[in-house]
Amino acid sequence: MDVRVGAVAYHPRIVTIWEAFLEHFEREDVPTDYILYSNYERLVEAVLAGDVEIGWNTNTAFVALEQRLGGEARILGMRDIDARFATLIVTRRGEAFGEVGDLAGKRLALGSRDSGHAAILPLHYLAEQGLDAASECELARFDTDLGKHGDTGDSELRVIRAVAEGAADAGALGEPTLAAFRGERVPAVSDLEVAWRSPTYYHCNFSALPSLDEALARRWEGALMAMSYDDERMRQAMDLEGVKRWLPGDRAGYGSLAAAMSEG
Repeated sequence: MDVRVGAVAYHPRIVTIWEAFLEHFEREDVPTDYILYSNYERLVEAVLAGDVEIGWNTNTAFVALEQRLGGEARILGMRDIDARFATLIVTRRGEAFGEVGDLAGKRLALGSRDSGHAAILPLHYLAEQGLDAASECELARFDTDLGKHGDTGDSELRVIRAVAEGAADAGALGEPTLAAFRGERVPAVSDLEVAWRSPTYYHCNFSALPSLDEALARRWEGALMAMSYDDERMRQAMDLEGVKRWLPGDRAGYGSLAAAMSEG
Protein backbone atom coordinates (compact mmCIF):
# COMPACT_ATOMS: atom_id res chain seq x y z
CA MET A 1 0.00 0.00 0.00
CA ASP A 2 1.24 3.51 -0.80
CA VAL A 3 2.37 5.80 1.98
CA ARG A 4 -0.02 8.74 1.84
CA VAL A 5 1.57 12.15 2.34
CA GLY A 6 -0.53 15.26 2.84
CA ALA A 7 0.59 18.66 1.60
CA VAL A 8 -1.03 22.07 1.15
CA ALA A 9 -1.67 23.38 -2.37
CA TYR A 10 -0.42 26.93 -1.82
CA HIS A 11 0.97 27.20 -5.39
CA PRO A 12 0.57 25.24 -8.67
CA ARG A 13 4.23 24.13 -8.45
CA ILE A 14 3.26 21.78 -5.61
CA VAL A 15 1.97 19.27 -8.18
CA THR A 16 5.23 19.45 -10.15
CA ILE A 17 7.23 18.89 -6.97
CA TRP A 18 5.23 15.91 -5.77
CA GLU A 19 5.00 14.18 -9.13
CA ALA A 20 8.82 14.12 -9.18
CA PHE A 21 8.99 13.07 -5.53
CA LEU A 22 6.66 10.13 -6.20
CA GLU A 23 9.01 8.84 -8.88
CA HIS A 24 11.91 9.07 -6.44
CA PHE A 25 10.08 7.12 -3.72
CA GLU A 26 9.08 4.51 -6.31
CA ARG A 27 12.75 4.07 -7.27
CA GLU A 28 13.56 3.69 -3.57
CA ASP A 29 10.91 0.93 -3.32
CA VAL A 30 8.74 2.94 -0.92
CA PRO A 31 5.59 3.60 -2.99
CA THR A 32 4.10 6.94 -1.98
CA ASP A 33 1.14 9.05 -3.00
CA TYR A 34 0.18 12.61 -2.12
CA ILE A 35 -3.09 14.24 -1.16
CA LEU A 36 -3.45 18.02 -1.39
CA TYR A 37 -5.36 20.17 1.07
CA SER A 38 -6.47 23.78 0.85
CA ASN A 39 -5.08 24.73 4.27
CA TYR A 40 -2.89 23.45 7.09
CA GLU A 41 -5.72 23.15 9.59
CA ARG A 42 -7.33 20.51 7.36
CA LEU A 43 -3.97 18.80 6.92
CA VAL A 44 -3.45 18.55 10.69
CA GLU A 45 -6.93 17.06 11.04
CA ALA A 46 -6.13 14.58 8.24
CA VAL A 47 -3.01 13.39 10.05
CA LEU A 48 -4.93 13.01 13.32
CA ALA A 49 -7.75 11.12 11.56
CA GLY A 50 -5.34 8.76 9.79
CA ASP A 51 -6.39 9.97 6.34
CA VAL A 52 -2.69 10.40 5.57
CA GLU A 53 0.29 8.74 7.23
CA ILE A 54 2.56 11.81 6.97
CA GLY A 55 1.95 15.55 6.79
CA TRP A 56 4.32 18.05 5.15
CA ASN A 57 3.73 20.72 7.77
CA THR A 58 4.78 24.28 8.44
CA ASN A 59 6.20 24.95 11.89
CA THR A 60 2.85 26.42 12.94
CA ALA A 61 1.03 23.29 11.76
CA PHE A 62 3.58 21.02 13.44
CA VAL A 63 3.21 22.79 16.79
CA ALA A 64 -0.58 22.59 16.47
CA LEU A 65 -0.26 18.85 15.82
CA GLU A 66 2.10 18.47 18.78
CA GLN A 67 -0.35 20.26 21.04
CA ARG A 68 -3.12 17.88 20.01
CA LEU A 69 -0.87 14.86 20.58
CA GLY A 70 0.66 15.97 23.86
CA GLY A 71 4.09 16.44 22.34
CA GLU A 72 4.38 13.00 20.76
CA ALA A 73 4.33 13.65 17.00
CA ARG A 74 6.99 11.81 15.03
CA ILE A 75 9.31 13.93 12.87
CA LEU A 76 10.59 12.23 9.71
CA GLY A 77 12.76 14.93 8.19
CA MET A 78 13.14 18.55 7.14
CA ARG A 79 14.89 20.64 4.50
CA ASP A 80 18.33 22.06 5.12
CA ILE A 81 16.78 25.54 4.99
CA ASP A 82 14.27 24.59 7.71
CA ALA A 83 17.06 24.07 10.24
CA ARG A 84 18.36 27.64 9.98
CA PHE A 85 15.28 29.81 9.51
CA ALA A 86 15.13 33.35 10.87
CA THR A 87 12.85 36.38 10.78
CA LEU A 88 14.06 39.82 9.71
CA ILE A 89 12.72 43.27 10.41
CA VAL A 90 13.38 45.69 7.59
CA THR A 91 13.18 49.47 7.45
CA ARG A 92 13.66 52.06 4.76
CA ARG A 93 17.31 52.57 3.93
CA GLY A 94 18.97 54.87 6.46
CA GLU A 95 16.18 54.47 9.04
CA ALA A 96 17.31 51.33 10.88
CA PHE A 97 16.84 51.29 14.65
CA GLY A 98 19.57 50.53 17.18
CA GLU A 99 17.58 48.79 19.95
CA VAL A 100 14.23 47.06 19.66
CA GLY A 101 12.86 49.59 22.14
CA ASP A 102 13.28 52.20 19.42
CA LEU A 103 10.31 50.58 17.67
CA ALA A 104 7.95 51.74 20.44
CA GLY A 105 5.38 54.10 18.97
CA LYS A 106 6.29 53.05 15.41
CA ARG A 107 4.17 51.35 12.76
CA LEU A 108 5.21 47.67 12.49
CA ALA A 109 3.91 45.63 9.55
CA LEU A 110 3.35 41.90 10.01
CA GLY A 111 2.39 39.09 7.66
CA SER A 112 -0.53 36.69 8.05
CA ARG A 113 -1.36 36.11 11.69
CA ASP A 114 -1.00 32.33 11.27
CA SER A 115 2.54 32.68 9.88
CA GLY A 116 5.17 31.61 12.38
CA HIS A 117 7.93 33.53 10.63
CA ALA A 118 6.08 36.70 9.61
CA ALA A 119 3.85 37.32 12.64
CA ILE A 120 3.93 34.94 15.62
CA LEU A 121 7.67 34.63 16.17
CA PRO A 122 8.67 38.25 15.55
CA LEU A 123 6.24 39.35 18.27
CA HIS A 124 7.55 36.62 20.57
CA TYR A 125 11.24 37.41 20.08
CA LEU A 126 10.69 41.16 20.36
CA ALA A 127 8.90 40.56 23.68
CA GLU A 128 11.85 38.47 24.88
CA GLN A 129 14.09 41.43 24.06
CA GLY A 130 11.91 43.87 25.98
CA LEU A 131 9.38 45.23 23.48
CA ASP A 132 5.69 44.32 23.78
CA ALA A 133 5.00 45.24 20.16
CA ALA A 134 1.31 44.36 20.43
CA SER A 135 0.78 47.22 22.88
CA GLU A 136 3.75 49.51 22.21
CA CYS A 137 3.64 49.60 18.40
CA GLU A 138 0.94 50.33 15.88
CA LEU A 139 0.58 46.97 14.17
CA ALA A 140 -0.36 46.71 10.51
CA ARG A 141 -1.38 43.12 9.81
CA PHE A 142 -1.71 41.74 6.32
CA ASP A 143 -3.89 38.67 6.84
CA THR A 144 -3.86 37.32 3.29
CA ASP A 145 -4.05 33.62 2.39
CA LEU A 146 -4.96 32.57 5.93
CA GLY A 147 -4.62 28.82 6.33
CA LYS A 148 -1.46 28.75 4.22
CA HIS A 149 0.72 29.93 7.16
CA GLY A 150 2.62 32.42 5.04
CA ASP A 151 3.68 29.90 2.38
CA THR A 152 2.49 32.02 -0.54
CA GLY A 153 4.64 35.01 0.42
CA ASP A 154 1.79 37.37 -0.46
CA SER A 155 1.47 38.93 2.99
CA GLU A 156 5.24 39.48 3.17
CA LEU A 157 5.18 41.20 -0.22
CA ARG A 158 2.56 43.55 1.22
CA VAL A 159 4.77 44.09 4.26
CA ILE A 160 7.78 45.26 2.26
CA ARG A 161 5.62 47.44 0.03
CA ALA A 162 4.08 49.08 3.10
CA VAL A 163 7.53 49.87 4.47
CA ALA A 164 8.95 51.05 1.15
CA GLU A 165 5.93 53.29 0.50
CA GLY A 166 5.98 54.80 3.99
CA ALA A 167 2.76 53.19 5.25
CA ALA A 168 4.80 51.38 7.92
CA ASP A 169 8.09 52.22 9.64
CA ALA A 170 9.30 48.61 9.84
CA GLY A 171 8.14 45.19 8.72
CA ALA A 172 8.74 41.54 9.55
CA LEU A 173 9.32 38.76 7.03
CA GLY A 174 11.22 35.50 6.69
CA GLU A 175 14.88 35.68 5.78
CA PRO A 176 14.44 33.27 2.83
CA THR A 177 11.50 35.34 1.61
CA LEU A 178 13.62 38.49 1.49
CA ALA A 179 16.33 36.56 -0.36
CA ALA A 180 13.71 35.38 -2.87
CA PHE A 181 12.38 38.91 -3.36
CA ARG A 182 15.91 40.15 -3.97
CA GLY A 183 16.51 37.36 -6.46
CA GLU A 184 13.30 38.28 -8.27
CA ARG A 185 14.32 41.97 -8.19
CA VAL A 186 11.08 43.03 -6.51
CA PRO A 187 11.25 46.84 -6.78
CA ALA A 188 10.37 47.59 -3.14
CA VAL A 189 13.39 45.66 -1.86
CA SER A 190 15.94 48.14 -3.20
CA ASP A 191 14.66 50.80 -0.78
CA LEU A 192 15.01 48.62 2.33
CA GLU A 193 17.68 47.47 4.75
CA VAL A 194 17.74 44.81 7.45
CA ALA A 195 17.51 46.35 10.93
CA TRP A 196 17.05 43.21 13.07
CA ARG A 197 17.44 39.43 12.80
CA SER A 198 15.77 36.97 15.12
CA PRO A 199 17.40 33.93 16.67
CA THR A 200 17.30 30.96 14.31
CA TYR A 201 14.53 28.39 14.59
CA TYR A 202 13.07 25.45 12.67
CA HIS A 203 10.41 25.73 9.98
CA CYS A 204 8.75 22.89 8.00
CA ASN A 205 8.94 19.16 8.65
CA PHE A 206 7.39 15.85 7.70
CA SER A 207 5.45 14.71 10.75
CA ALA A 208 3.26 11.77 11.66
CA LEU A 209 1.40 10.14 14.50
CA PRO A 210 3.55 8.31 17.06
CA SER A 211 1.67 5.14 16.08
CA LEU A 212 3.16 5.11 12.56
CA ASP A 213 4.68 1.70 11.94
CA GLU A 214 8.35 1.84 12.96
CA ALA A 215 9.69 -0.14 10.01
CA LEU A 216 7.64 1.88 7.53
CA ALA A 217 8.74 5.16 9.12
CA ARG A 218 12.41 4.17 8.87
CA ARG A 219 12.07 3.07 5.25
CA TRP A 220 10.27 6.26 4.23
CA GLU A 221 12.73 8.50 6.08
CA GLY A 222 15.63 6.60 4.54
CA ALA A 223 14.19 7.13 1.07
CA LEU A 224 13.74 10.83 1.77
CA MET A 225 17.35 11.18 2.93
CA ALA A 226 18.49 9.36 -0.21
CA MET A 227 17.05 12.13 -2.42
CA SER A 228 20.08 13.92 -3.87
CA TYR A 229 20.45 17.32 -5.49
CA ASP A 230 23.17 15.73 -7.63
CA ASP A 231 20.48 13.58 -9.27
CA GLU A 232 19.46 15.57 -12.35
CA ARG A 233 16.04 13.90 -12.27
CA MET A 234 15.35 15.55 -8.90
CA ARG A 235 17.10 18.90 -9.19
CA GLN A 236 14.19 20.91 -10.60
CA ALA A 237 11.73 19.62 -8.00
CA MET A 238 14.21 20.19 -5.18
CA ASP A 239 14.84 23.74 -6.41
CA LEU A 240 11.10 24.36 -6.45
CA GLU A 241 10.88 23.01 -2.90
CA GLY A 242 13.83 25.14 -1.78
CA VAL A 243 15.92 22.20 -0.61
CA LYS A 244 19.47 21.12 -1.38
CA ARG A 245 19.65 18.37 1.25
CA TRP A 246 17.18 16.60 3.51
CA LEU A 247 18.00 16.38 7.22
CA PRO A 248 16.71 14.20 10.05
CA GLY A 249 14.24 16.14 12.16
CA ASP A 250 14.18 16.93 15.86
CA ARG A 251 12.28 19.25 18.21
CA ALA A 252 15.15 21.51 19.23
CA GLY A 253 14.13 24.44 17.04
CA TYR A 254 10.40 24.53 17.79
CA GLY A 255 10.46 25.59 21.44
CA SER A 256 10.02 29.32 20.87
CA LEU A 257 7.06 28.87 18.54
CA ALA A 258 5.46 26.35 20.91
CA ALA A 259 5.80 28.87 23.74
CA ALA A 260 4.39 31.68 21.60
CA MET A 261 1.40 29.63 20.48
CA SER A 262 0.71 28.46 24.04
CA GLU A 263 0.63 32.09 25.16
CA GLY A 264 -2.10 32.66 22.59
